[in-house]
Amino acid sequence: MVEAHKHYKIEGEKVVRIKKECERCAEFTWMAGHDDRWTCGKCGMTIYKRGRRKVV
Repeated sequence: MVEAHKHYKIEGEKVVRIKKECERCAEFTWMAGHDDRWTCGKCGMTIYKRGRRKVV
């Protein structure tokens, strides 16, 4: 079971996602947040935070 408090937070009256979802994989596939990048453990896609480079 997914623990919702690890993936969402409440700002005022809105619910906001904390973690990113993978653009390639199915919905609710969360990406791991590192200091300089977001990485999907399922397909391996990497999105760098400081630049706009995507590694496939």
